[in-house]
This record gives sequence, structure tokens and C-alpha cells, in this order.
Amino acid sequence: MMARDVVELKELPDVSKVLVKALTGAVTKKGRRAELPNRSYLMTSHEQDVARLAEYCRVTGFTLRDEVPATWLHVQTFPMQAALMAEDAFPFSLAGLVHVTNTMTLHRPVKVGEKLRMLVRAENLQPHAKGGTFDMVGEIHAGDELVWSGSSNYLASGAKVAGEPGEPVRLQAPEVAPSQQWRLPPDLGRQYAKVSGDSNPIHLYPLTAKVFGFPRPIIHGMWTHAKALSSLGALPEAYEVKVQFAKPILLPGKVGFAAAEGQDGGWGFAVVNKAGKPHLVGELGPAAS
Repeated sequence: MMARDVVELKELPDVSKVLVKALTGAVTKKGRRAELPNRSYLMTSHEQDVARLAEYCRVTGFTLRDEVPATWLHVQTFPMQAALMAEDAFPFSLAGLVHVTNTMTLHRPVKVGEKLRMLVRAENLQPHAKGGTFDMVGEIHAGDELVWSGSSNYLASGAKVAGEPGEPVRLQAPEVAPSQQWRLPPDLGRQYAKVSGDSNPIHLYPLTAKVFGFPRPIIHGMWTHAKALSSLGALPEAYEVKVQFAKPILLPGKVGFAAAEGQDGGWGFAVVNKAGKPHLVGELGPAAS
């Protein structure tokens, strides 16, 4: 395997500027041969922002503690992932990507005062019935110890990738009635954008969402992911969680949350509409040793 070109960053990219670049480059990337850049982004020492963490917990439902949520660690890597996807060499337009699944492993509790070494890369380009998919992979170390790893799978609609698409694996929603109802205010996308850095226009205002074909703003999938985890209550010290995003949630909106504990101590959960159809399906279990 060819060695990767590692680009060391001195500071996190400004996601708002990255998104502007991504939108302006959308047309020039159409029809480009699908090939992921052989490049990783590295940040050797990142300090977490305690005030921003407090706001993140408020918006997503977590209790502010010294040990941070796994989804917060995804947020730390997101500016690097967005910058890599916005590169001129990246074959797909960031604006047209669909977040399909997210998997993350918290290998051990991470404290807010720990300095983090973060690495991101793109890999696993695969054909799909609707185009092509790829993974944005993140790894976080504290010192020499791997403490968090995650992978976001994205669909690039219309992309031409060689090979035959495989059969998608779908998570099953628990067969229980929702135990919670969430009322989502119209400005929730703007609230989450402030704490996550993801200011994609589809999440912010009706006018900006309509430009991309949505009648109203939709909430970030990673907000829904985080809110689902916080709604499970006490979580293990180490765990793996996987979610699949099935249907966008329009703002304002009302959804239900259903969860069922498995025999192994893990959880199956889902965020559903009033008809019981899932917006998100997930499962949580022990971290692989």
C-alpha cells in the first residue's frame, strides 16, 4: 500500500470558510474520476474548549462532566474532515454528500483536560446502487494511547465507481414503543451549528434549506446521534456505537425515541416519526478489545 501524505495542521480549519470553498467548487468537481486522495490530516496537540463543551452538552442533552461524550470527540475531528473533503483533489462535492452511517468506539474515558492528537483520512471507496460511498475515518490519541476512533460513511450520488454494489446491511429498530417525545425548535440547527462547527446551510434557515431542495431546515444527523446517546442514560466507560441515518428530520418537528436493552447489556434504539418510521436506527455494545 502506498504511504500516505500526512499534512500537519497548526490549528483547526474554519468550517464556515471550508463550506464556502466547497460550495464554490461544486460545479468543477462534476464528472471527475472517482479517486480518493492519498492524504491524511494530522493535528498533534489539540486542547478542548470547556465552554463550548458545556454548550454542546446543553444542546444535545448530556450532563457536563469531566469525561466527555464520544460524539463530542467526533465534533473535534469534524473541521479536519470537512477541510479534507473540500480539497480541490477530493473527487466529490461536499455539498452533495449524504451521511449514511456513523460508527465510533470510545476505547476508554477521555477527560476534558487531556490534549489530543487527531488524525483523519478518507478510504474505502465502494460502488453503490445510487453512486459511490466512502468512509471518513478519524482517530484520536491521548499521548500514545488510542482513545477514540470513528468512521462516517458518505454517499456521493451519481458517482461512477467501478465494481458491483454489495447488499446494504440495515440495522433493525427495536420493537418497542417510544419512551420519550422530543420537540425540536425551529432554531435547533443554528444552536447545534454553533457548538459543532457544522454550519451547512441545509440546517440553518428555511431560505437556505430550500436552495438545496428541503422545504424547511433539517437537523444535523450527528445532533440526533448525540441526543439518542444522551437519552440512554448512564453509558459504559468504553463502548462501540453505530447508527444509520434513514430520513431527515425537518425543523420544527416532533419525534419519538425508543430503546431496548439487549441480553449482552447493549442497547438497540431508534428515533421515529409519528407513524413509527425511523429517522435513525442505532445499536450500542461493548468496545472490541
